Amino acid sequence: MSGREAAQTKRSKTRLTKTQRAGIIFPVSRILRFMRAGPFFKYRIAAGAPVYMAAVIEYLCAEVLELAGNASNDHKKRRIVPRHILLAVGHDEELHKLLKDVTIPSGGVIPNINPVLLQRKANFTKKAVAAANGLGFPKESEEVKKSKKIKKT
Repeated sequence: MSGREAAQTKRSKTRLTKTQRAGIIFPVSRILRFMRAGPFFKYRIAAGAPVYMAAVIEYLCAEVLELAGNASNDHKKRRIVPRHILLAVGHDEELHKLLKDVTIPSGGVIPNINPVLLQRKANFTKKAVAAANGLGFPKESEEVKKSKKIKKT
């Protein structure tokens, strides 16, 4: 091996990508390319901006995948499906706030039962339902009460 070839192999071994230097998995150079092509093309982009964005996206993906994996284990499944992602996002307060306007295809809906429906059947009066929903129930006027008494007699 000549001196020139040795220098090239030595140089190629020490070359690191931006992703490797940052110690993350998501591609920093690709995110920089998308930032330049997207809405930020008018502005100058700092060297640390794509690194920071890649790290944030990687963290969010890891968080969602961890919670979705827990949801799939709860349902005794080994594969994460969109339903598990929806349940994971829906049960986590911060992720739900972040993704409140996002629709996950094939995710279904988050299970929710109104507490009024869980009460016994004897409590299903109009007043009880109105009180549970925070609505005031209008009181009967004196004229309506008198008309009811007249009809009964």
